[in-house]
Amino acid sequence: MKIQIRNAKPDDYTAAEAIMKQVQQLHIDWRPDIYQYSETVLPLEIYEQALKDETFFIAEYEETIAGVLFIIYRHIENPVQVTRNIIFIDSMAVDEKYRGKGIGHAFFDFLKVLKNQKGFDGIELQVNARNIAAYKFYSDYGFTNKSINMELL
Repeated sequence: MKIQIRNAKPDDYTAAEAIMKQVQQLHIDWRPDIYQYSETVLPLEIYEQALKDETFFIAEYEETIAGVLFIIYRHIENPVQVTRNIIFIDSMAVDEKYRGKGIGHAFFDFLKVLKNQKGFDGIELQVNARNIAAYKFYSDYGFTNKSINMELL
């Protein structure tokens, strides 16, 4: 198989940071009023904690790091909502050279298995309103709108 999803390792950091910088640049291009250049997009201490928590994953395409996935396990419990456990996708990014090769689908297929193994209720994410390609990709995969964030400048 060309695509393999695995737990990230310490020596994957440089490649992961490079992919995260590509996504950060997209956000800067869309919303320079909100996002700005930063020398480090993925702080090493956050990456190291995610390694310990086993919440950072790597997609290898033909044995090359081609994508990253950072998740958060959330337990939702309050008086006005149904108690739920969800996997929240904090960050998912595919190196621009490897987009369109099925890596995003492989990540989602992996997450569906993980959700079922853990007995969780769902998988959630947020998408930048200007990222039309990602929104279409998520919708085509089966994600539906849960809420809409709005702003007044």
